[in-house]
Amino acid sequence: MIEKATIETAIEKVRPSLQADGGDIELVSVDEDGKVTVKLTGACHGCPMSQMTLKQGVETFLKKEIPEITEVVSA
Repeated sequence: MIEKATIETAIEKVRPSLQADGGDIELVSVDEDGKVTVKLTGACHGCPMSQMTLKQGVETFLKKEIPEITEVVSA
């Protein structure tokens, strides 16, 4: 199972990109199958582009950093 601390470290690398646009990201959970649940906050919360940001930005980056991650979903 992927440790939360490992995911938090990777999230810290992507966080500045989201904060630059007034948003942020919080790790909610990770399950035994490698599915990571996050919460987009600030300007990202409710933004029409948030799903694209989540999948094409955050998920792509996290999977590259931690290959055991199978999916990133929004809480």
